[in-house]
Amino acid sequence: MIRVIIVDDHPVIRRGLKQIIGAEPNMRVVGEAQNAREAIQLIRRTACDVVVLDIALPGASGLTVLDELKSDHSRPPILIMSMYEEEQYAVRVLKAGASGFLMKDSLPEELIKAIRKIASGGIYISPSLGEILAVGLTSPPMPPHEMLSNREFQILCLIASGKTLKDIGASLCISGKTVSTYRARILEKRGMKSKAEMITYALNQKLIE
Repeated sequence: MIRVIIVDDHPVIRRGLKQIIGAEPNMRVVGEAQNAREAIQLIRRTACDVVVLDIALPGASGLTVLDELKSDHSRPPILIMSMYEEEQYAVRVLKAGASGFLMKDSLPEELIKAIRKIASGGIYISPSLGEILAVGLTSPPMPPHEMLSNREFQILCLIASGKTLKDIGASLCISGKTVSTYRARILEKRGMKSKAEMITYALNQKLIE
């Protein structure tokens, strides 16, 4: 039996995923969470074989969950699901410790295939992502945001989404002053001068909608 935890802030999506997974004779959903904090607590106290994790959670993102659980020796493999473009997030989450990446518009059959693959110890990437990674070996340099740390990348996306420094600090459990320091570092690294430039960049790179 493959035991699965689902993490997504939308009840309709969680219900849909639960129905797809529950229809398999050897799979069972053993827990659900709707944000990063709930997810971390649930994963640490619930025996499971795979976590299906949405990257875009309210407040702290799926990257926060990956970072928090990085040092847990018994951490189950994590399949990241996202509505964002593969080329913008997939490589980052795989480097952060995820065992797979799947777009939310994928077929149910692909979800089941991905869960089985990572439950058996493998890494799952879609054929389209495989092509992107292969092309990347001979393509021009990576986009500027790929040079940011995971925390800097999170804060860039949150600022560009309209969150205040205070709200970001609360969601990531850090002070507003620390967020301000990260903001200054992002601006310096990327040669930007204002929040407006950060928003424009994030929109152009399809990091936010």
